[in-house]
Amino acid sequence: MRSRVLGAALFGLGVLALVFAGGLAFVVAPTVEQLPYDLKPTQSVAVAPNARFLQITAGKAEVVEGVELRSTITVTPDAKATSALSDPLDGEAVVWLVGQQVVRTDTNALISAYSTSLALDRQTAAAQPWDKAWLDTGNNQESIAYSGQIYKFPFGTEKKDYEIYDRDILKTVPAKFVKTQQIEGLETYQFTQEIRDEIQELPADRLTVLTSQLLKGGATGKVHYNNTRTVWVEPATGQYLKVEEKQSKSLVSDDGQSVSILDATFTYTDDTIKNAAETSGDNRQKLQLVGVWAPIGLAVLGAVLIIAALFLLNRRQTAPAAPAPKHNPRHSASGAADDTTAEVDTNDDTTVDTSKTSAQKAE
Repeated sequence: MRSRVLGAALFGLGVLALVFAGGLAFVVAPTVEQLPYDLKPTQSVAVAPNARFLQITAGKAEVVEGVELRSTITVTPDAKATSALSDPLDGEAVVWLVGQQVVRTDTNALISAYSTSLALDRQTAAAQPWDKAWLDTGNNQESIAYSGQIYKFPFGTEKKDYEIYDRDILKTVPAKFVKTQQIEGLETYQFTQEIRDEIQELPADRLTVLTSQLLKGGATGKVHYNNTRTVWVEPATGQYLKVEEKQSKSLVSDDGQSVSILDATFTYTDDTIKNAAETSGDNRQKLQLVGVWAPIGLAVLGAVLIIAALFLLNRRQTAPAAPAPKHNPRHSASGAADDTTAEVDTNDDTTVDTSKTSAQKAE
């Protein structure tokens, strides 16, 4: 009886462990692999040593060479805008406020800046169509239609090409998977995006300042833009561990004049790479615990408990019945002999009585 109760209890615990394993793998894990609503603000810093760039001060444009630039991108979740999202974005997207400032490190003078608001899919981190997305480059705030990856790759990044949105040309360009590489002890996927001879649209007043001051003869022109953007992505979390951008811009006139207004290679600082690796490593461990190791452990435990329960229950059902008393020939013979003796004794008594009667008759 005790084995039967124990077996039933073990079987129930085993089934419960399997249910929890499935719940973690198929219900909890997918919810963990999403951008959180309570994301803490983050900063990424990149520097471009010995850069050539355009600086406009009080309406005067000049090209500066041999100076280091520092770019700082700050990402902050917009809880209020996220809570106001309607279908189909409600519950599926988060709104981020992002700002960037580029300064020259020798004087700390501001060279360029922008701020923007966009909605990102919580799982793929791709920009989603949202009618309230905006971009402000310092002149005025305008509506913008984002798409593709911008500040992050999907959870479970694959070894394939992805579309990365470029803010300067306002469209996506493919980033091709190149190879895997170890950074700060973590395996990363390297992707490279090549942007070649694209036209950057500038506000008319700004373009007029550039052409009038940098081109001869009052010629009109356009800004030609090139960028080789390389990102190293931790695949489980989709987080950027390192980013490098080799940017160049030239103001080209209709009559063939050309002036280089940007030539700089921006690369994440060592501190930014280290912090990104620590954060990504911690998040990776959490994802693996919930999505892999905990379900496997519970599944193994459940299987062991069920096997043990079936063993106990089967052992109880097939337990042999109590053995019948063994046949003892010697005991049986003795019993028979006793019975015979009893009969003989009875017969002897009868014989004696008969003998006595016969004697009495003879007398």
